[in-house]
This record gives sequence, structure tokens and C-alpha cells, in this order.
Amino acid sequence: MLATVLSSALRGIDALLIEVEVDLAAGMPQFTVVGLPEGAVKESKDRVRAALKNSGYEFPPRRVTVNLAPADVKKEGSAYDLPIALGILATLGHLPVERLRGHVILGELSLDGRVKPIRGALPIAAAAANKGLAGLLVPPANAAEAGVVQTIEVIPVPTLADAFEFLRGERPIAPVRIDLSSVFASSTEHEVDFSEVKGQEHVKRALEVAAAGGHNVLMIGPPGTGKTMLARRLPTILPELTLAEAIETTRVHSVMGLVDGKPLVSTRPFRSPHHTISDAGLVGGGAIPKPGEVSLAHHGVLFLDELPEFRKNVLEVMRQPLEERRITISRAVGSMSYPANIMLVAASNPCRCGYLGDPQHECSCAPQEVQRYRARMSGPLLDRIDIQIEVPAVRYKELADQTTSETSAAIRKRVDDARGVQLARFRGRAIFCNAQMTPRDLRRYCQPGERAEQLLEQAMTKLGLSARAYTRILKVARTIADLDHAETIGSGHISEAIQYRSLDRAFH
Repeated sequence: MLATVLSSALRGIDALLIEVEVDLAAGMPQFTVVGLPEGAVKESKDRVRAALKNSGYEFPPRRVTVNLAPADVKKEGSAYDLPIALGILATLGHLPVERLRGHVILGELSLDGRVKPIRGALPIAAAAANKGLAGLLVPPANAAEAGVVQTIEVIPVPTLADAFEFLRGERPIAPVRIDLSSVFASSTEHEVDFSEVKGQEHVKRALEVAAAGGHNVLMIGPPGTGKTMLARRLPTILPELTLAEAIETTRVHSVMGLVDGKPLVSTRPFRSPHHTISDAGLVGGGAIPKPGEVSLAHHGVLFLDELPEFRKNVLEVMRQPLEERRITISRAVGSMSYPANIMLVAASNPCRCGYLGDPQHECSCAPQEVQRYRARMSGPLLDRIDIQIEVPAVRYKELADQTTSETSAAIRKRVDDARGVQLARFRGRAIFCNAQMTPRDLRRYCQPGERAEQLLEQAMTKLGLSARAYTRILKVARTIADLDHAETIGSGHISEAIQYRSLDRAFH
């Protein structure tokens, strides 16, 4: 007898439906899984056999063949355990075949029949809803994220017996419903706040400008000046995630199994990989490509601390995602594209010992060592960073000051206003902030006033700034003008923007 159960496989951050065909035939007892299964799928036969027996069901002493179709798509993971087990029970005549056709079924089985979590529940639920299917049977730990898709019934099944009895109509299980408004109501709650940072007011201002225009940032300063502390608080002043952004971000986290039972990733991600990370770990890869840290930071902040310590080949692979806001990985199994719309924040010491220019510590580095250390930062990567800011040591008077600094909520209000101006400016186009402006947009929206243009010309000449710095200054000045609700870029806006490029002389 033949039974077919619908399941699903992940391809990038999308999902496609898989037919789990189970055939029971006469012959020597044998259990075979075909259809390009990888290791965890092949091992499912042992888990399924034990789960069926320990749940009180008969395992047929016959030839069992399982085909995962389409057979040309590689199958990975343990999510096929539950559909295979139910397919075997259907071939024995214990389940109505018509009940199986309307549901996508997923879940890893423990040996005692409990259903364990799987990866990618959200994209799978979306794929099932697009096919017009009635429901989705998933482990309880995945029910919340799958329930975000409101056009399909999500049924949590704690055990194999629960799934079996539900499909027979013997046990009603209420579908999971998610109130998206309550999920987003908690999205403004952060564990950290800018009011906790003592001093560094000019750095806070630079990060406010960066958040308002979506600009990448490089912070340079001695150890212990608060670079990491400031970077971790940047997501608290970024605009709140929209529903579309939250769903897209959650899809990436879902395929990596990082949702942790939450319906949505409702706050902007902050990822801080160690400098020993590989290029595959940063942008994604593997025999079957998976997202990397860049994609996990989608719609959030990617923080690269100790930037010169990253390997050069690792930094070079950042060029495509920063330019195209997507990362494409090609393998023999095909090409996969992952979203990578990030704000890059990098931090570096001024030299190898970290104390160049620090009035309280003596630098032990020779000039050649300083130059070699700075040369380790990828030039093409620095080309894509709009704001370079020095972070000096905090003085005792500032540390001991009991005055409460400005909160993240107050700063975010100004950022939201500036982003609103930019959204109106670029309405109808795939540009959402000033950092994404093209050369044509620069000519149209970034024309400085007469005095501002004179100031910019003097700065270019006297400071020896490059043509690249000229473009960055105009973009940042446009953002500063937006924060001031100014139509025209004035000399004050240009002057502040120039401050954020003064390090060009040291690095180029």
C-alpha cells in the first residue's frame, strides 16, 4: 500500500513542499529512504522505528520504502521523522489518506515519541499558505513563529500520538493564533540605553547621524573608551522594525534555528562576530549554503570589533553585501541569495598597542608599525564607510558626573523624523535612506549653499580629502540637514560632516 504525506524542505530562506511517499511491500524486513537524503535524514529510520514502538504502534515487519520527492533536491535535517512515521501508519490503514493531503507535517521524533523543534517553520508556513493548504502540524516550540502566517491553521503536536489522533479526528487541537500588535508592543523594550554612557557626546551625535541616514561607521580609539558599549546601543535609536522587515528578518533566523520560540524578531538584530571568524561564517556558505552573520544582522547592526584583526580575505567578502545589500553564494547544488541590508559599525585601536595619541599612556609602536597596522584594514571596505570618528578616553570628571544623559527614546524621535523626511524624498523608489543615494541623487538632493560650497572647497584643498570623501561628506551633510529640518545644506552641516572624515589623512 502507498501513502503520501506533505512535508517541506528549505532552500535559502524560502521553502518548497516535499512529498513523503511511503510504500509497504512484501519481502524481507527492510527500511530504505531515497530521494537525496543527507545523514540526519538517513538516520530517521532508526528514530521512527523506536518512536512508533514506544508510542504503542506496530512497526510493520515488511519492506518499507520512503521516497522524498522531488528526488533531485537534497534533503537535510530531521524534520521528516514525523511525516515518515505517520505515512507508515497510513499504509497500515490506521489513518485516512484524505486527512493527510491538506496538511504539511514537520517534526523530529525522540525515541519515546515526543516531537522536537525543527528549523525554518516560518518560511515553511508561508509556502504552505501560498499553496492554499488547510493546516500545518509542527512541534509546539515552533508553533509561535509559524503562527505569524495568519492564513493557515498551525496545529502544535507535542507527541506522535497527538498527531495521529488529531488526523483521525479523535483529538481536537486548537490552532495557534498570534496577536502581532502585542508582539510589536514589546519591541521598544531594550536592555541597554544611551543614557548609561558617560561622556562621548560627540560620538553619540555621530551615531545619531549614522542612524538617521543609515550610514556605516568606523570608531577609532584606545581600549576602554566605550566603543563596544556605544555600538551595542545603536539599535536602540534605529527606527522600529516594520512588519515586513520583522518577517524577513525572522525568516533568516528561523532557517538557522535561532528564533527561540518567539513569534517574530521584533527588535533590530545586533551581531558581533569574533575576529577569528571565517569568510563562510561571516557571509554564509557550507556544502549546503546557510546564512552567515551578515544575513543574521539583516535590518540591524553588524559590529566588527578590532577591525584590523580580521583576516583580509574575510573583510574582502563584505564588499558585495555592503554594495548590493544581498549576498549570493554559488555551490554545485546551485546558487542561493540571502538578504544583507545592514548598518556596519567597526571599531579599531589607533595602533597595535592601542595608545597612539592618548595623553595618559605612551605609545610603544614605531611609525612603520602604525602604518602596517592601519594598512590591515581593507581599503575597499573603508571606501564604504561614511563616518569615521575618534573615540578618546573619557575623563574622570565625565565618569563621576551624576547628570542623566539623553535617553535612546529621545534620540530615536529625532532619527524617526529624519527618516520620515527621507522616505518622502525617495517615495516610489527602492531607496530608504540617504546612505543609499546614487550619484544622480547626489546631484539632485545634495547641492550645498554658496557659503557651504566654499567651505567644502577649502576643506578638500587644505585637508587633502579625496573625491571619495567628497561624496561621503555630501551624503552625511544631507542627513545632518534632515535632522535640522533644513531644505538646503548649509555651512554648519558641511562643517560637521567634514569632522567625520578627518581621519582620511591618516588612512589613505
